[in-house]
Amino acid sequence: MTQPSVSKPSKNTPKQTNLFLSLIDKNRLLLNDDSYRAVVLQAVVLAAVLFGLWFLFSNASENLNRLGMTFGFDFLQVTAGFNISWSLIPYDSSMSYWRVFFVGIVNTLILSFCVIVVGTIIGTVVGILRLSANPLVSQLARWYVEIVRNVPLLIQIIFWFTVVFSTLPAPRQSYHLGEWLVLNNRGLYVISLESAFSWGWIFALIGALGAAIFGLFRWSKPYYKVSGSRSAGFYIGLVFWAVAACWAVWFISHSLSLSIPTLQGFNFSGGAFLPASFGAAFVAMTVYRSAAIAETVRAGMQSIDRGQSEAAFTIGFSRVQSLRLILIPQAIRSIIPPMTNSWLAATKDSSLAVAIGFPELVSVFMQTSMNQTGRAIEIIFMVMGFYIFISLLISYLLNKYNDSVQYKVR
Repeated sequence: MTQPSVSKPSKNTPKQTNLFLSLIDKNRLLLNDDSYRAVVLQAVVLAAVLFGLWFLFSNASENLNRLGMTFGFDFLQVTAGFNISWSLIPYDSSMSYWRVFFVGIVNTLILSFCVIVVGTIIGTVVGILRLSANPLVSQLARWYVEIVRNVPLLIQIIFWFTVVFSTLPAPRQSYHLGEWLVLNNRGLYVISLESAFSWGWIFALIGALGAAIFGLFRWSKPYYKVSGSRSAGFYIGLVFWAVAACWAVWFISHSLSLSIPTLQGFNFSGGAFLPASFGAAFVAMTVYRSAAIAETVRAGMQSIDRGQSEAAFTIGFSRVQSLRLILIPQAIRSIIPPMTNSWLAATKDSSLAVAIGFPELVSVFMQTSMNQTGRAIEIIFMVMGFYIFISLLISYLLNKYNDSVQYKVR
């Protein structure tokens, strides 16, 4: 009977085992290192993100090929062929989808800008009133905030459009404020200025004059700091700037004319027009956003020690002076970060105006244009890119301002 052969252990086995154990110990030590572990985790997360993007892209590409569709933005040069009810920039149905995209962007930005400005002013006032020593005033401000912010914004938009603006009288029975303002169920008509030239050239001329006077003062600032007076070159430049400004005023005044809204048939013509859908969206969004801003302002004001206001009253400051000179400048450091969220939300909430037919970006581009072209992926990417860009821009500007008002540690 043959004995089974037994393999002899290799002479290098102990060395290989020691090398293997040393590698394990080394890896354990590296994993205990915070910086090394952070790099590994970042690499794993990056790989997972890239894999997810590749999976989504490949899946979308496969589905498009299966449906016989292609991915691209060539459709933007095609004629749109539909009208838009209201636009601040010139538009007609013979223009391309690029123009539709820009019309939606301008309408969205105008609505968001108006909501942010007016909502911030109202919210600041209501937030200060919440801290009033008068119990009636403070309770009214409190109930305003509690009622408004607990009703969904979409419901408020529909309420203002159907209950308020749609019940206004017809054009022939419009509310008039002289010849300057006309209000009816179609919208608001106001007197406006019309220019014989492009408004872009006029704004460019005004901007050039502003940049020139700003540059002139910046150029003369070093000499002024040293000598305490302006140089002769500054006054020569100021004379030339004054001559150019006088010519610009004469040129602009002769190119402008008043356009007064007048009733012709069943509707008004002339003047500037804001549709009822804009008014409803603006009022609802402003009221809703002002309630959130009021809470931000109240919290920021309450973060200031009460001794600050007591000290202000002791040295003879009035309530308004203490707010303007002492409390608000300090509270602004606590108000700006949450205020950024309110401004970002106001920009994104403008998409809800699609519910009442206001021609903002989602309405004219993600609905009408997408239904006509079938380019859902491209259009959604473009709309998402716009909102991401605007949100990052607002966040960047407010963060820069927030950094400038914070305490500087030396």
